[in-house]
Amino acid sequence: MRHRLSPPASGNSRLVAPLAILLAAGIFVVDTIDPFSGAVAVLYVVVILLAGTTFRRRGIVLCSFACIALTSLSFWFVHGEEASGGAFSRCLMSIAAIAITTLLVLKNQSTSNDLSEKAQLLDLTHDAIFVRSMGDLITYWNRGAEAIYGWSAEHAAGKSTHQLLQTVFPAKLNEINRQLLSSDRWEGELLHTKRDGSVVVVSSRWSLKKDADGKPLAVLETNTDISQRRRAETEVLKAQAELAHVTRLTTLGELTASIAHEVNQPLAGIVMNGEACLRWIDRDKPDLDEVRSAVKRSIADAQRASDIVHRIRALSKKGDIQMALVDVNEIVNESLVLVQHELIANHITLKLDLANRPLPALGDRIQLQQVLINLLINGIQAMASGNSDLREILVTTSIDESNQANVRIRDSGPGIDPDNARQLFKTFFTTKADGIGMGLSICRSIVESHGGDVWIVPNPGGGAIFQFSLPRVEKDAGS
Repeated sequence: MRHRLSPPASGNSRLVAPLAILLAAGIFVVDTIDPFSGAVAVLYVVVILLAGTTFRRRGIVLCSFACIALTSLSFWFVHGEEASGGAFSRCLMSIAAIAITTLLVLKNQSTSNDLSEKAQLLDLTHDAIFVRSMGDLITYWNRGAEAIYGWSAEHAAGKSTHQLLQTVFPAKLNEINRQLLSSDRWEGELLHTKRDGSVVVVSSRWSLKKDADGKPLAVLETNTDISQRRRAETEVLKAQAELAHVTRLTTLGELTASIAHEVNQPLAGIVMNGEACLRWIDRDKPDLDEVRSAVKRSIADAQRASDIVHRIRALSKKGDIQMALVDVNEIVNESLVLVQHELIANHITLKLDLANRPLPALGDRIQLQQVLINLLINGIQAMASGNSDLREILVTTSIDESNQANVRIRDSGPGIDPDNARQLFKTFFTTKADGIGMGLSICRSIVESHGGDVWIVPNPGGGAIFQFSLPRVEKDAGS
């Protein structure tokens, strides 16, 4: 097996050139001394074939002319001007054979050189490129593969790629091969183990080669090392999570009054129910039914307070993204609890128009709540600074024609300047005197990391409309 195609090595001429000269001399001697042994000159084609393994185009042509000259010279020495028709025909046959062999050798060398140049181009790339048979045995291994994996072409030759590289596939190998055979292509990310034992992440592209009858012959595999890119993406996601955590804490600081109000309400209910419970017990004849009812109300209020504290702790907690199947309608209702007091304090009417069926999506519940709370607070602050008598926020959820879950938040504030609207989601851009320009930027990052999009909807009627969409999934897709 040739791992890399290359032009004939000049070092081989030290052995082949003398051999070709000796063979040509021997043929000339036999052809001259024994003219009755047949068309001995035809054997000069062996000399041309030997020259083709060593010499380049010019050397092969010169060798061919030399063989033709020796054939003609031998014919003249033996027959002179009295040559018979048969002898002359044999001479012409020998010359024709030499000429035809020369043309074939030149064509073969041209093809080999062309293949060699293409193979050398494959060695210029930093990607790992190798060819494997349908039995998964390596038949070609470029320098990029040597550099990435550490195995030489000689060592890799004839070995199974999946065993040599300990491949970890994103799906079952049978399914991948089935897709390859049906479409002649496959792309995906693989984990490979290098010679030093370290693991590399590669973006892999497979191409299937077939014969004229459509029978699979081999697979060309091209792998790009994306380990550094994946590490960088991980660091970016980590930094985004850190930044999102900081903005959540900032948001919670802004909602201190709302949080205190929401927690105080069930606590006050617990106190009132406890006092009522004591009064029913202190009677001459305790009313146990009323006591039982008061205790149940206390438990319900305690559970309500616990739920509020749990949500606050979840928002303030620092942790990794946890993707799960969530209902967008539930996310909306859970987020409204923490801004309810802000709405009341600023005399803002909240209207809900939620889809009449669940809107399942795959996402991180806390991060999606953060998006909604940020957008709601933006609307509340915009109306709080305005002079309009109409203060209203409308939250709508729906499914669009692309089967995506949509959330729309419309306020009746002063609206957004068109020049600012184009920059509103940029990092550090803000229209607030005390703003830092991170809230909407974080919202965009969160939504886009969930495979969705967030944008501003033109609102000729005044106010601002923010909308974001998330890919909707079936309930059994995330289970």
